[in-house]
Amino acid sequence: MRAPLSDLPIVLEDAAVVVGQLTILNDVALTLAAGAPTVLVGPNGGGKTTLLRLAMGLLAPSHGRVTWGGRIDAASTRRAIVFQRPVMLRRSAEGNIRYALSAAGVARSERAARAAELLALVGLSELGERPARKLSGGEQQRLALARALAKEPQVLFLDEPTASLDPAASKAVEDVIRTVTARGIKVVMATHDLGSARRLAGGVVLLHRGRIVEAADAATFFANPATREARTFVAGELLI
Repeated sequence: MRAPLSDLPIVLEDAAVVVGQLTILNDVALTLAAGAPTVLVGPNGGGKTTLLRLAMGLLAPSHGRVTWGGRIDAASTRRAIVFQRPVMLRRSAEGNIRYALSAAGVARSERAARAAELLALVGLSELGERPARKLSGGEQQRLALARALAKEPQVLFLDEPTASLDPAASKAVEDVIRTVTARGIKVVMATHDLGSARRLAGGVVLLHRGRIVEAADAATFFANPATREARTFVAGELLI
């Protein structure tokens, strides 16, 4: 039996995104391989969200190319993305997951059990019948993670998953990310939260003005940043 195709590694080769006269990303060279989370950091407007969309296959590069497991075809059912402000369907929390399972092609007879598993994974078992739009911000973010996991992705992209959340809600989301990583799913996450990056990252990529300024393993990046921009950013100073 032929092994299923892998989307990893995701390789960006001199990739650029240009909209009109505005260059959003330029000369990005990056390999996203299996393993611990890769965390994208940097000031707002640096290109983090655009890089996530490019690696997900939602955007085509203006120049350069992106490959997934050596293939140039962006279509895949093995990647999922959760945006910073996920939209909740006008259904219960469980109904949101059932909808995602249906879209992923899961048989109707299996959806109840799978929905229960996913609710438990993100710590929402007791809230399955609650309208999704009445959940707290942190609960909605965890529900969005459960919906993304319904398609059993190999790679999960997260855009500022703890933005605007209080410490308890942030910890709950980070716990889900750790669980997902332990299950072998590659997480690629954009965040402005250095604390979250320190706690979760295996590798760190610093983006500034649409370029990768520095890319290193997390321990090296935080203990001994190589560039002036990284030293400024790690020190908590404004990078402009």
